[in-house]
Amino acid sequence: MKKIVYIILFTTVVLFVIAISYYQQYQQFLSVSVFQKNTILTIKRGQSFKGFVFDIKHNQANGEIWQWRLFAKIEAVGTWLKVGEFEIDAELTPMQMMEKIKSNQVVNYQFTIIEGMNWRELKKKILQDPVLRHSLSDISDQQLLLALDSNKTSPEGLFLPETYQFVRGDTDIDVLKRAHSALKLNVQKYWQEKNDNLPFNDSYQLLIMASIVEKETAQVHERNKIAGVFVRRLLLNMRLQTDPTVIYGLGLNYDGDIKRKDLTTDTPYNTYTRKGLPPTPIAMASIGAIAASAQPEDGKSLYFVANNRGGHYFSDTYEQHRKAVKNYLKGNKL
Repeated sequence: MKKIVYIILFTTVVLFVIAISYYQQYQQFLSVSVFQKNTILTIKRGQSFKGFVFDIKHNQANGEIWQWRLFAKIEAVGTWLKVGEFEIDAELTPMQMMEKIKSNQVVNYQFTIIEGMNWRELKKKILQDPVLRHSLSDISDQQLLLALDSNKTSPEGLFLPETYQFVRGDTDIDVLKRAHSALKLNVQKYWQEKNDNLPFNDSYQLLIMASIVEKETAQVHERNKIAGVFVRRLLLNMRLQTDPTVIYGLGLNYDGDIKRKDLTTDTPYNTYTRKGLPPTPIAMASIGAIAASAQPEDGKSLYFVANNRGGHYFSDTYEQHRKAVKNYLKGNKL
């Protein structure tokens, strides 16, 4: 009988020692960081916690399989998994990692639409993004406009130049929809705040003007002044005579040097041969260009030419403008 008691006592002690050892190992597991370096984890839709553990162990995660299983059972973290990419910093413990995943702190990427780029340039850039899922190349511009719920005839100018955040799994069209919504909000805002008696029938014409202003100057302080020149010309039924519209009308035929024949060759965008605004924007207009076109600067100037100092020289009369052009061609600073 004593022998049996000793065996039971010995077994109990051994089991107790083993339990203490496992407890200490588990507590150490909880206190040590999961990874030795910052690591990107991708959690797939429908992934189980077992599959998640397999993936993180494949990425050299700390801990044994039994520790992760015990952790999941005790803390019920198996239900915390979210779909997406997560950057796990090297100092995060298992609980901190799971809390970050539970709070859906996914990795964000950025895509920037640059002021003044046209639709052809934007489409090429977004299709080259290595993270976005691409579906844009499989649809026509008209199908894109339907996806945007737009009644316009061209995507040109319909996206606000900004930097947009997105996550892995988003599509190029997802980003464009957000950029289009942002544009509509800002155009509508400035349409409501526009000056009186502007020669625009609707907010789309305001956007067309803004795109021209965007392409005419890189100087923020000139935008309102250039918008004022174009508004006065429209009110006087003068042709806008702006080179960026001509260049846009040439499309891929433009070789980087605008020629005299280009100014006389008629296209829907040639504002030397046609009065009024072109049929669509010619570029993506910034908020600043939209604001300037809605609230152009008052004045008398009807002409402007590059001043050889990075900006423009403004003239009230054609005679003044002719002199300014001569000085510009001579390389004089105006």
